[in-house]
Amino acid sequence: MLPRALLAKFIPKPSTFSRFQFSQQRGLHSRNKKAMEFIAKGWNALKEVDRVIDYCELNDRRLIPLLNTAKENFELALEADNTNTHARYWLSRLHMKYHVPGANKAVAAALLVEAADMGDADAQYALGCHLRVENDDVHSDQQAFYYLEKAVDQLHPDALYLLGAVYLTGDCVKKDIASALWCFHRASEKATYERK
Repeated sequence: MLPRALLAKFIPKPSTFSRFQFSQQRGLHSRNKKAMEFIAKGWNALKEVDRVIDYCELNDRRLIPLLNTAKENFELALEADNTNTHARYWLSRLHMKYHVPGANKAVAAALLVEAADMGDADAQYALGCHLRVENDDVHSDQQAFYYLEKAVDQLHPDALYLLGAVYLTGDCVKKDIASALWCFHRASEKATYERK
């Protein structure tokens, strides 16, 4: 009788991947791709708004079609892929910064918190800034510091500069020159790398 180890070589093992798993991954990829297409269209509309907003009123009627286009595309991106943090971040920014019809600050705040909690570095930085600026509460400063640290963990350059300034001034944390220098150094490296 042959030993089991020898027989095990000739007995085919069941595949660790099923064909259904591959089709699910393909579906996830296509949803993410479609969502990114919608985000790109919305971002282009916002870029156009930013280009012309200096030459007109903030709530000029000529901006409404562009703002509606951006809003619709970000919402479509969320429908295509509900886990897309970029769509949440840009939709929250649209509600907060621009005079889009149907803008809602509560919805914007909820979307921003969701995107930050889901790991979007831009959302974490924006939320940290909003919590730091808009509230004088000590608890709010701790939350702001928490989200800024999360963005720094992902090496967000603006968060690195801001956290470096916080460590340098000792605002809401113990003054730490070494940490401040590390943050400034990493931020300058990251900014230089992104420019190339």
